[in-house]
Amino acid sequence: MLNKASLDLIKRWEGCKLKAYKCSAGVWTVGYGLTTSAGLIEVGPDTAITQEEADWYLEKTIENFLAEIKPAITAPINENELGAFTSLAYNIGPTAFRKSSALRHFNAGNKDRVPTSIRMWRKAGGKVVKGLVNRREAEVNLFLTPVMAEKPAPARTSPVQSKTMQASVVQGASAVGGAVAAFQALDGTAQIIAMTGCVLVALMALWIMRERMKKWADGIR
Repeated sequence: MLNKASLDLIKRWEGCKLKAYKCSAGVWTVGYGLTTSAGLIEVGPDTAITQEEADWYLEKTIENFLAEIKPAITAPINENELGAFTSLAYNIGPTAFRKSSALRHFNAGNKDRVPTSIRMWRKAGGKVVKGLVNRREAEVNLFLTPVMAEKPAPARTSPVQSKTMQASVVQGASAVGGAVAAFQALDGTAQIIAMTGCVLVALMALWIMRERMKKWADGIR
């Protein structure tokens, strides 16, 4: 399947109409540029589909286009170049694409000549159409856009591994240990006061640890 940038380009330029209409070339079209020639349904003046059907037809049509054009691409190709070619083929038809100079130059290793060849496909009914000029430019821009490798998400650490959690545990243990030592050195009222302080310090350490646990948990959702 195509990457998101390629799908978004096709959707943007094809548009989606759930009731059949005639495109600039006079062909009955529905959904995202779906015509009878795609081999999925017969598209005529009375054809109407749902949005869900339009999305499904687009996916199936793109799968079919990829199956038809990929064997003709003999040079190494990245995701954006393939997306640009698929958008072009989706618009002009796979047969025209396979015969295009854009594909010929690409397979020959002359990528610098491909943008000019893509821009040639700007006419409908023998006339230059502004919408096609703009679409070809969008395809060229996608074709020339380097594919950026996605950075892997940083590995999540468990609470035991987390340095923040470890610091909280150390703080809590130190507080409790210090309070116990102070308690043993005192007696009577002083012990009661010391014990109260011990409890308060321990509760504070536990509260800090709980808050850090919550932040850690929120981070993995």
